[in-house]
Parts: sequence; C-alpha cells; structure tokens
Amino acid sequence: MKKYFGILFVSLGFLASAPASAALQIQSWNQPDGARVLFVANHSIPMLDVSVQFDAGQRRDPAGRAGLAELTAASLTRGVAGGQGGELSEAQVLDGFADVAAEQHAGAGQDRAGVKLRTLSSPAERDVALGLLARMLAHPSFPQAGLERDKALAISGIREELTKPEAIAEKAFMAAIYGSHPYAQDAGEASVQAITRDDVVAFHRAHYVANRAVIVLIGDITPDQARQIAAGLTRDLPQGAALSALPEVAAPRGGETRIAHPASQSHILIGAPAIRRGDNGFFALTVGNYILGGGGFVSRLTDEVREKRGLTYSVYSGFSPLAQPGPFQIGLQTKKEQTGEALQVVRATLDKFLKDGPTAAEMKAAKDNLTGGFALRIDSNAKLLENIAVIGFYGLPLDYLDRWIDQVRNVSVSDVRAAFRRHVHPEQLATVIVGEDAQAAPAASPAPAAPASK
Repeated sequence: MKKYFGILFVSLGFLASAPASAALQIQSWNQPDGARVLFVANHSIPMLDVSVQFDAGQRRDPAGRAGLAELTAASLTRGVAGGQGGELSEAQVLDGFADVAAEQHAGAGQDRAGVKLRTLSSPAERDVALGLLARMLAHPSFPQAGLERDKALAISGIREELTKPEAIAEKAFMAAIYGSHPYAQDAGEASVQAITRDDVVAFHRAHYVANRAVIVLIGDITPDQARQIAAGLTRDLPQGAALSALPEVAAPRGGETRIAHPASQSHILIGAPAIRRGDNGFFALTVGNYILGGGGFVSRLTDEVREKRGLTYSVYSGFSPLAQPGPFQIGLQTKKEQTGEALQVVRATLDKFLKDGPTAAEMKAAKDNLTGGFALRIDSNAKLLENIAVIGFYGLPLDYLDRWIDQVRNVSVSDVRAAFRRHVHPEQLATVIVGEDAQAAPAASPAPAAPASK
C-alpha cells in the first residue's frame, strides 16, 4: 500500500477574507464550523478543482490496524447511506460523477487524507458533482462487501510488494529510522485482515470532521460562490474532539540493516528523520540537495558514483518534510559485488559536502535550475491545487508560492552549510541494504579514487 499521498497561518475570519498577495491572489477564511478554506479564482477554463483534506493520514492508524486510514479513504465511494437524495450504491455514486463528466479521487498519505474533485464549473454539472462529494464525505455507507474487496486488493498488493527489493528496502528503512513512531507503521497482511467495518466507521467519525477540514477551491467561480460551496461541503460533517498528541520522533539511531534477496543488485537506502514542514532551513536544504543528489545527472552523487566509477545507473538524495520530522534519504542500486565500494563513495561524498559545502558555481547552477523550473510546479490547476492544499494543511504562509523563487535566490553558501549540519548527521544515518548477503560484513577500507580520465 502506498506510503505517501504522491510532496502556519493567521485565520482571517469567515466574513473577512482577503487576497494573500497581488500575484497568486489566494483568499482564505475560516468557516463558523472551523473548516479552513483557501480559494483561487481562475476563469481561463470552465473548470473547478476541489480538495478536501483532513488530519486522517496513516500516522493516525491505531496500533495493530495499520492500513485503516487508506481503507477508510478508499471506502468513501462505495456507497452513500440515505440522507437527502436517498441511499446510493457504489455504481450509482460513480455513475453520478461520470454523468456530469466529473473526476474524483480519494487517498491517504502519512499525514493527511481526503478527496479531490475536478468538475465543469457550469452550475448544472458543478452542483451535481459537489452534492455527491458532500454526501460521500458525510454519509458514506461503508458496505461490508466493498470493504472486503478493498482489503483483498490491499493484501494482494502487500504480497506483491514483498517480492520487490525496492519495496522491502523502503519498509525496512522507515522502520530503521522511525522505530515505534507511527510513521514507521506498515500495513501488513495481518493488520489489514484485522480491520473491521466498525473500525472504518469509527475512524471516519473521529477524523472526517468539519473543524479539521481544509478545503481548497481553484477555478471558474466567484468568491461568493466559493463561500457557498465550501459551506455545503462541510454542512453535514460533525465536530470532532481534540486528537491525542502523537509521540515525538526519537533521536536517530544510525546502524545498518542487511536483508538477503535473490535480486541481481543491492538496493541501498541511507537516511534519518530530518525536517518538518515550515522549517526555516527548507530552502537552504532544497538548494543544497539539488547539488548533492537532487539534480539528476548534474549532482555530486551522480558524478562520483555513476560518472567517475560506473557503480550505478541512478543515485539520488532528497528531503520529505512532514508534520513531524520527515526523512532525508539517499538511494541507489548497484551490483551486489560493488555494494561496499558504492557505500564508501556515497558516504565520502556526503562527508565532503557537509565539511566544505557547495561551491559558488554549484550554487548558481542550482538556483538557476530551481527558479527556472518553478513554473512547471504550478502550470495546471491540479498542481496548484496540491501546492495550496499543502499550504493550508501545514499552515504555511499564504504568500509561500509567491516568495518561493526569491527564497531560493536568497540562499547563501553559508545557509546551505548551516542547514545541512543542523539536519544531517552522518553518525545518525541508518543504512538499509537489500540484495547483498545478509551476513556480509560492512566494508571498512577508504573510498577508492576515481579512475584516471582517458
């Protein structure tokens, strides 16, 4: 089952919304029921994109019920239980969206879960799609047959993942860096099989609540229509009690895990919990990571591990900020007999980067690429919808996207050095190797020099 969904505000009040900036014009307000709404008008095409998110992600799975958040989200479209309009079967729900050419998708990630909808903005089609969405969120019927089918599909996917070294490595990596924290919970066959309809109903009742809803609307509607639509989406949702605090992420433990696998290559993951959403080091880490391993063929890791030594086809690094410290991860695959050498080169490259930081030339190239490609991050309503959903859910400033390019441009070499030294500590990084002999001893010799150029 997928681990990710898919990567700090001032309430303005229900009647006092205002544009966040002259550029993107995000309007935001809180409804009387507590739901937060973010709205961007876009009249270039006759479409409306909607996202309704809740603090109902995988980190909220109860102990022994990993997979419940995903099953609850998947079950939302399986039927509607009465209310205005009467009961609807799964087929009737899906046909209702299809009849007005609307598309919807429900899903759950680590922190959040919810539904996205794309519909025509013309009232006849829009009102039908939004009405179905509201009923689906507030009155799902959770039929037993649908739940059993979803569980069977989930278990089939879990069994398939257990044959894939990359999936095995990812599961072991999350366990290694998060220990007993909910971020490490993995939906295994036993936990999914144990989930009952009562579990799904209780999870939905506790987490799909109006006062924790984050609604994003982007498209061809007016502000008054946006207020009416948002109010309708949460009108029948209950108020939720305060959620219990989740445990803090424990200090990284480091260590190495080796798992035997018949694959021809070793799959290697290295990392630790590193950064929360909203951390002031995010942009420095973004620029620095582009240089280290996020820039594809122009990164240091690619140059050292692939180009100079031919130890891998692909190597990467990245940060995945979450509500609590999300992972920093380096990943690659290499021939089993080259595992030790590849590890040495990766570690030596990271150590050198932490010690010396990036060069001025690397900084310029990274900034140019990141700022030049920024438009591609928000070049469609769907991409913009996800970006604004992140802003709303994690409470980022409303002008976050407007200031993104300037924030990247303002990063200095010293900023990168300081941010990496604060968030990445080599002695605390866990290493997971799937594919090499599990009994193989870690190599201890120094990193080999690159072969002489021809």
